[in-house]
Amino acid sequence: MKTVRTWCIRILMILFTVIFLYPLFWNLMSAFKTNAEYLTDPYALPAALNLDNFVAAWQKANIAAYFGNSIFVTVLSTVLLLLFVIPISYVLARYRFVGSRLISTVYMACIFLQATYIMIPLFLELQAVNGLNNLPVLCLVYAVMQFPFCIFTLQGFMSAVPRDYEESARIDGATNIQLLLRVMVPLAKPGIATITMLSAMGFWNEYPLALVLLTEDAKKTLPIGMANLFEVQKYATDWGALFAGLVYQKIAKDSKSRYVAVLLGGVIDIVLVAGGYFICEFFLYGSSAAASIPANIIQGVGGLIISFVLYPVLMAIPDVKQLTYKTK
Repeated sequence: MKTVRTWCIRILMILFTVIFLYPLFWNLMSAFKTNAEYLTDPYALPAALNLDNFVAAWQKANIAAYFGNSIFVTVLSTVLLLLFVIPISYVLARYRFVGSRLISTVYMACIFLQATYIMIPLFLELQAVNGLNNLPVLCLVYAVMQFPFCIFTLQGFMSAVPRDYEESARIDGATNIQLLLRVMVPLAKPGIATITMLSAMGFWNEYPLALVLLTEDAKKTLPIGMANLFEVQKYATDWGALFAGLVYQKIAKDSKSRYVAVLLGGVIDIVLVAGGYFICEFFLYGSSAAASIPANIIQGVGGLIISFVLYPVLMAIPDVKQLTYKTK
């Protein structure tokens, strides 16, 4: 029984890996296609490895400049973050002074503060000091916005480090700076690596703040440049049709086929939900997990019935009906 479960888990993990990797593979293969190949069969492999799309994106779409700006912003933001977060976390983890608990509490509370909440005041303040379209200023904003999470995480790592190492180093004459750099930093490498990796990915992918604080095309980062490229290409003759539109055109040419699409989607949802819950619970509870299948099927059928009831109601709304039949 244990061997069967092991092989089931392996097969399931391989299946999930294929499911997650297929979109990346399809995206890569599609990058080598010509426009004619897109319109002929968007799911087929390219006839040849055509690099013209990469050259056009790198040169004509200014991707090279966006890429360089993103690298600069990510590296500088990460360096600024570590320069401030490591000593602050060490002080809050090892020293007790008036207001230390309050500072830690404030940092914890600020974890829930998103950049979009203060975007307008931040824009006005930076506009007043000529801080817009300035990549170093954007890096400083990025670093400060990551302070709460990184300090909370790294403070927990440093608090778990035994004080014996620091006391031994202090007996040998180490200063506070040496304790931080030569004792605490090496011992807290897992925590530092964690916040570095998570923060760098966040800096690289950040979009809302960069969109508001960078208005000059030469200063834009890669996410903004890619978003602008998508908007331009959406209405360009190069694309021809959106991939989602291809699927919609095939299954939704009339009202009957739309009902078929709703039914098909509901049945697939029922199978995935009921089967998915059963597979997950099977490895936890064994064959007794089958008891949950009827309840999941009933839940899925209920959702399908609600979909059939809501569909004509939604289609009776003029705006929704106009949007639905817009492509006909």
